Amino acid sequence: MKLLLIAPAREEAMKRSRRHKSLAPPLNLGIVAALTPPEIEVSLVDENLAPIDVEAPVDLVGITAVTHTAPRAYRIAEAFRKRGVRVVLGGIHPSALPEEAAEHADAVVVGEAEGVWPNVIQDFSQGHLKKFYRSAARPDLSGLPWARRDLFAQSGYRIRGSIATTRGCPFSCAFCTVTSFFGKTYRFRPIPEVLQELESLRHKRPIFFVDDNIVGHAQRAKSLFRSLIPYKVHWIGQASINMAKDAELLDLAAASGCAGLFVGIESLSPESLASVSKRSNKVEDYEAAIERIHSVGIPIAGSFIFGFDYDTEDVFQETVDFVKRTRIETPQYGVLTPFPGTAVHDQMEREGRILTRDWSKYRLDNVVFEPKRMSSKTLQEGHDWAWRQTFSLASIVQRVGLLRTDVVPLWVANWNFRGHVARRAWA
Repeated sequence: MKLLLIAPAREEAMKRSRRHKSLAPPLNLGIVAALTPPEIEVSLVDENLAPIDVEAPVDLVGITAVTHTAPRAYRIAEAFRKRGVRVVLGGIHPSALPEEAAEHADAVVVGEAEGVWPNVIQDFSQGHLKKFYRSAARPDLSGLPWARRDLFAQSGYRIRGSIATTRGCPFSCAFCTVTSFFGKTYRFRPIPEVLQELESLRHKRPIFFVDDNIVGHAQRAKSLFRSLIPYKVHWIGQASINMAKDAELLDLAAASGCAGLFVGIESLSPESLASVSKRSNKVEDYEAAIERIHSVGIPIAGSFIFGFDYDTEDVFQETVDFVKRTRIETPQYGVLTPFPGTAVHDQMEREGRILTRDWSKYRLDNVVFEPKRMSSKTLQEGHDWAWRQTFSLASIVQRVGLLRTDVVPLWVANWNFRGHVARRAWA
């Protein structure tokens, strides 16, 4: 039996004449491959890096999808099904809208795969796939198999060493899909198991911890960071800004080799933060928190969202000025997006504010709803302006400093974002 696992590209990527590097391999599909019985021949294609052969001689296809790749995932699925090949869909979007996904697949995995994937394989082998597979309980993260990294493309990724130490997040932000997919849980892998897997990745630098919030439980994070110190690795990850209040946690993160953190700052408006249940963020603490994180040598990839109900046209200039003033090294701006399965989606659905259900447009850089205090056109133009302003040469120099050996990685990151701006139609 032959199984093909596919990570589809976004629609706009298919229109490019050449492919660009992706951040990291599809770890989720690597884990699904590891859950597959060894007698089954497994192959994996990341469409961001390589084309998909819909005529490939395979028996079963598994496709993962987030919202903006769902249309492409459906087209791929239909191409295989026309040949009589069975297709299973899974991932964040099919889990949020399983009935929709079921129109394009023979089976849909809802939620995490660990509890159900062996059943999918067994049922397929016996010729009677069910339409939906849902795990009765959230999987225990002890004893998880390592991802089949041998199946990943050998080039094309900016970061090759990715690993998860937790699942979920202790917060439930109304715009985030993490809670809807992983449930209102925050689960940990045993640290010895994390370290054992890390040993196999030590030659890959930096390490990317894909956890949605690696510091969501401070004491557990401290234990992990202490354990990492002897390994002398460089790592990046995602964290909440309130970690800066814990000096010991911050010091341990730096000592463990933290080379950068993606931090969800989201908004400079307390009202906006409250409206989406982002209660962990305190605007009055932002500048001091950023200064403390910088003081231990950790660069920040600060994430901001435009389009909250309290946002006016002033939000764009205020945010760009804040980014420059606090010297956030790699800021990122997104548009509030009502992803299926989130509280924001449900609210906008009730209020009749969703403008399109073309899922390919749900990319965080495209307005798909009607804002309350500005037009959708103003929101789109303000978002695009903020990117251009922030990644001008003058702004990069102001935030990062002159090009020196010690800031080369930050210049590379900013140059990549500058290229992203240039490739966009609004650049």
